[in-house]
Amino acid sequence: MQVEAGDITIRYDLTGPESAPVVVLSHCLSGSMAIWAPQMNALEEKYRVLRYDLRGHGGSDAPDKDYSMKMLASDAAALLDVLEIESVHFMGISLGGMIGQQLALMHPEKVSSLILCDTACRIPEEARPVWEERIAVARENGMAALADGTMERWLSPSFQKNNPETKQKIKNIILQTPVAGYAGCCRAIGDFDVMDELSRLSVPALILVGENDPGTPVEMSLQIQSAIRDSVMIELPRAYHLSNIEAAREFNENVMAFLAKQ
Repeated sequence: MQVEAGDITIRYDLTGPESAPVVVLSHCLSGSMAIWAPQMNALEEKYRVLRYDLRGHGGSDAPDKDYSMKMLASDAAALLDVLEIESVHFMGISLGGMIGQQLALMHPEKVSSLILCDTACRIPEEARPVWEERIAVARENGMAALADGTMERWLSPSFQKNNPETKQKIKNIILQTPVAGYAGCCRAIGDFDVMDELSRLSVPALILVGENDPGTPVEMSLQIQSAIRDSVMIELPRAYHLSNIEAAREFNENVMAFLAKQ
């Protein structure tokens, strides 16, 4: 399904019991709503699940310009408004987790709880040239030039070897990401820093991170945990960046246990 929200058209999927609390799923850079497939059966039994493609990804519009995290959070807020959803449990991975933090800061009334997965609350100054380099590579050579390196950060070698079909599905999502959308979101990530603002949040928060995540390592999740009062952090053994896929069982158990308390 597609809907006009703010200044773009957003593709979304809304499933599960109509009267149940809503859980929003927000994906990573160069991903799509499809990366949440391992969570859907568990969530749909008890919750109304709203998945959507971020600006610049999947079936949503991909304007060729710089994006900001506030812009991406405003997209989520606009989608909720159009669908007449007042408040949600917001689960985001990587870039999606950054959007969740920004949304909770901008619209605390819309966020009942946060589940922040393999993400960060700030990008260090010294890391920002990396994002500029990735923008340049994508614009010059397309997403194929970034796919293999991205997969190395996302999923461990052993998982990729033992799950070739899943590996290819995820790689195809990367390859299908519009270059304009990838570049726009890279700029939003490179400028992201809400570490000093997170202490304002009083929302219940669960922080999940793959034990071996090379993209947003455990130290970045510890920063979030120390900033959000009473938040809980759990490391998922052996998992890389896409812990929701590589450690799906443990991931789902922790998510469902957290949501049951809200």
